[in-house]
Amino acid sequence: MNAGMTQLGQARRGVITPLMKRIAASEGISSAVLMRRIKEGRIAIPHNANRVVKKPCAVGFGLRTKINANIGTSTDKTDIAEELRKLETAEHYGADTVMDLSIGGQIRKIRQQILSASSLPVGTVPIYEISVNAAVNRKDYLSFEIKDILETLRVQAEDGVDFFTIHAGVTQKALKLLKMQKRLLSLVSRGGAILSCWMRKNKKENPFYEYFDLILDIACEFDITLSLGDGLRPGSILDATDKPQLEELKTLGKLAARARKRNVQVIIEGPGHVPLDQIKKNVLLEKRICRGAPFYVLGPLVTDVASGYDHISGSIGGALAASYGADFLCYVTPAEHLKHPSSEDVRDGVIASKIAAHAADIVKGFPAAKDWDKKMSEARRQRNWEKQIALSVDPEKAGASRMISQPRLSDVCTMCGEYCSIKITEESYL
Repeated sequence: MNAGMTQLGQARRGVITPLMKRIAASEGISSAVLMRRIKEGRIAIPHNANRVVKKPCAVGFGLRTKINANIGTSTDKTDIAEELRKLETAEHYGADTVMDLSIGGQIRKIRQQILSASSLPVGTVPIYEISVNAAVNRKDYLSFEIKDILETLRVQAEDGVDFFTIHAGVTQKALKLLKMQKRLLSLVSRGGAILSCWMRKNKKENPFYEYFDLILDIACEFDITLSLGDGLRPGSILDATDKPQLEELKTLGKLAARARKRNVQVIIEGPGHVPLDQIKKNVLLEKRICRGAPFYVLGPLVTDVASGYDHISGSIGGALAASYGADFLCYVTPAEHLKHPSSEDVRDGVIASKIAAHAADIVKGFPAAKDWDKKMSEARRQRNWEKQIALSVDPEKAGASRMISQPRLSDVCTMCGEYCSIKITEESYL
């Protein structure tokens, strides 16, 4: 692909593409505004030029807060059919993108099937396949070189992957700061951990950082969005916003600028575990250091003790982060920190993130978001249960709850029954 033919390249030339028009219409903004914000690097469209995405989306300023759902095999769970069920679940309950994080089984075959089945943009973390291939072919997951990295990136690009998470900010300088910091939890990013071990073993700089221009060549050729990964994200609220994390963020800001010059779209990934009182600071820092680039946050999780309920912890942090300007929420499931997620975990994670995103969109001032709540309030005032269920974030669960607990009076619920506050005030004087 000609460098000027990427979505960013076209925007910089003042061209509004058919994809921009389609997304602008779905977001309720003008194509010209969308094009300008893509040009400024404040909006990205994850969309491989070689793939047709039935439900494309854009991420960034002035747009509805988006949700990503992670799926993929593990070394213990390699059932492709189960991962495709998770994909179907994520789409059904409202995810905007999915990421294939597979590290077990036939990784390329799994990815190809996910890409074929998905109506949504699909992302990957290429270092996973790179290290797994090294383990299989050379019996050492760290025995890879830049040629292996570039080969894997190209294969994934040709398969149709729409966005890559690239941990290019885990530099030697950042690792020195990490050693000095003496975190409670050193590295919790799988990609960051793999690369830090490779760097220590080989006594070399991070190849994703050192050869970033070669990675940009591939991204530009296929119009792949780079999600610059947070390999040094905190895994404990006690490590949040420390020097290693901020050093990585500064590096990502510089890499984002280099990517934009090459007409490659960029998203910045953000921290994992962050207490409530530091979330605003983290969002504002990212927006300032990375010049308004879309911010993609994992959660953030606001406490470390919510095992089994981390989707709730993540939705609390996600709602707050998005209300301050984060653009993209990576879901967290109840299985986080505990096990390989099931389809049910995927459902709960997507729903929790969807609630968080919607709550933030109300704060951001999107009329459609507040209108949804207005319609629900009207249905409740009318005690229209069918409409209330249809307007719910999860109509299936709402409908099932209503069905298993039928009231004596059809226009109330079994919580208050004949003493329903809405009913008695309506009947008395209001």
